[in-house]
Amino acid sequence: MTLQRQTLFWIGALILLVLGLWLLREVLLPFVAGITLAYFLNPLADRLERLGVSRMVASLIMIAVVIFVFVLLTLLFLPILGTQISAFVQGLPNTITRLQTVLTDETREWLTKIMGERLPDLNKSLADIVTEGAKWMIGFLGSIWAGGQALFSIITLIVIAPVIAFYVLYDWHKMVAKVDGWVPVRHRETVRDLAVQMDRAIAGFVRGQAGVCLILGAFYAITLSLAGLNFGVLIGMISGLITFIPYVGSLTGLLLATVVAVAQFWPDWTWILLIVGIFFFGQFVEGYILQPKLVGESTGLHPVWLMFALFAFGYLFGFVGLLLAVPIAAAMAVLMRFALQQYMASSLYTGDEPVKKRTKGS
Repeated sequence: MTLQRQTLFWIGALILLVLGLWLLREVLLPFVAGITLAYFLNPLADRLERLGVSRMVASLIMIAVVIFVFVLLTLLFLPILGTQISAFVQGLPNTITRLQTVLTDETREWLTKIMGERLPDLNKSLADIVTEGAKWMIGFLGSIWAGGQALFSIITLIVIAPVIAFYVLYDWHKMVAKVDGWVPVRHRETVRDLAVQMDRAIAGFVRGQAGVCLILGAFYAITLSLAGLNFGVLIGMISGLITFIPYVGSLTGLLLATVVAVAQFWPDWTWILLIVGIFFFGQFVEGYILQPKLVGESTGLHPVWLMFALFAFGYLFGFVGLLLAVPIAAAMAVLMRFALQQYMASSLYTGDEPVKKRTKGS
């Protein structure tokens, strides 16, 4: 009965947590962002504290550095990105028209051999694909945007999140000690061990994958621009950013760059293949150098599980869900591995009778 009560208690707590996130999703963004920022700045603040700096001063230094870097990056890249985004949106109809013209030109012998008699219907099919893809992308981005902007604008987020991050960072160890004191004494060591595993999984993946995204984003932006691709900086940075989503990010960047390259360079295959080659080289570097060095295998997050968590939480809770997806996915992966270990060590798996029953029978 004790096990049943504990199970029901934690299931009820999980249901209440999900319900609370869903009800408060429109006001949680600055708080979740601030707590997330404090979590990743805590190791640096601890290092300053070990060097003799007070916790308050260390927290202020960390938040000030983050604000300075954010402002610097905004001043450096916002004008460039703003110009490229504007040009991309304005030139999108022409790009789609150019692509359709290339694919539906009946004088192309290679296309006639592939499509045969279905060639006249290709124009309509392309239009349908573009329309459906645009609807899906707009709907997905709209759900994320609606979850993050209902009551707080981006300016409010920028103002509130650093303040929350400072207070959480300053009281981090007190908060952890308080929560640790709530854990039942009998299970405290087990819970602490699980918490350490969760922390390693979350920090290892997010910090490592963030480094991968930054390196690939810079590589794609520079190489695509040098290759003369229209909107090269924008496409490169988008490709690097969405690399956070395994497989989906790299494939999306490849398709986007290839479409723009075909519309821009056709019929010169040399430049088109160069653009494709840039992405294949980037994927080689990511898979064989960056991922093993920066992320490794210790995180325990399967790509399929991570993709599901990002899309599901992003759709349900907006941008707040995207921030919570990785830590929740990592925590659930650790708990599932722990539950599987307990099951395989139990009599339900081994088929052995409990020790007490064998003793009683003897």
